[in-house]
Amino acid sequence: MVAIQLFQIDEKGIYIMILGAIEAGGTKIICGIGDENGHLIEKVHFPTLAPEETIPEIINYFKDKDIVALGIGTFGPVDVNINSKTYGYILDSPKVGWSMYPLLDELKKYIHVPMMIDTDVNGAALGESLWGIAKDKPSCIYITIGTGVGAGYCSDKKLLHGLLHPEMGHIMLKQHKDDDFAGICRFHGNCLEGLASGPAIEKRFNTKAINLEETHLAWEIEAYYIAQALMNYTLILSPHQIILGGGVMKQQQLFPLIRKNFKELMNGYINKPELMEHIDDYIVYPGLGDHSGTYGSLALATLLIENLHIEKG
Repeated sequence: MVAIQLFQIDEKGIYIMILGAIEAGGTKIICGIGDENGHLIEKVHFPTLAPEETIPEIINYFKDKDIVALGIGTFGPVDVNINSKTYGYILDSPKVGWSMYPLLDELKKYIHVPMMIDTDVNGAALGESLWGIAKDKPSCIYITIGTGVGAGYCSDKKLLHGLLHPEMGHIMLKQHKDDDFAGICRFHGNCLEGLASGPAIEKRFNTKAINLEETHLAWEIEAYYIAQALMNYTLILSPHQIILGGGVMKQQQLFPLIRKNFKELMNGYINKPELMEHIDDYIVYPGLGDHSGTYGSLALATLLIENLHIEKG
């Protein structure tokens, strides 16, 4: 057991661990501190620029925070294999300067606490499991649909890893009958990200998604693609709940369309009440709203101290 001094007492006089969180997104970095009970105390954000500009901002934020552990949820792909020589590296990223960047090693030079790194979406799935809408569910998938599409899977506080980590945004889909768009993914064209991400909607209809009316054909097409993906995820991973976040999912009219398409595509194959009578509670918006990623990074730090058996003392 590892005993670590605590640095704060909360308003009820209870000792709490102060944990650090980094949500490293493609466009912005969010840094914050909180405790092991999911209370976010403060956070700041700044643009995701080149590493030589971004890392000093992170270091400067944490230099006087007295954290006992740090969770990092990052854009991918990222090496999450702790036995790998490149554990904690950002891998083949389109972001200039970040390909094969040793993110974890660089942070360890300046922040001397235990750290855990994973994808931002795996972190968000964990955060929703601990403190969000899936806190009473044995498992969940968290999917973000925005600039890109990514997903994480959490089951009993365990995150899904394999050869790498889930890349559920790149599954192939059947084209909608009224859509001949080729897709924007530079690797696959008409994969989920290529057809259903925010930039895909904008490229297809020559305007940002937010400018489209709620009754526009775009949303039926979008719902059809997302529903296909959810059907595949349900058949493969059998989650107890599916959480849809990201900028595109702020279009609330999508949820009933997705649920309708999902049920039609499943065609009664899995005859469970959750999918038949209670689908409104199966395919849901994040309980933590826009903050799922930040809470997810805090959740990674919480999981780390549990795994290390760090005691209050």
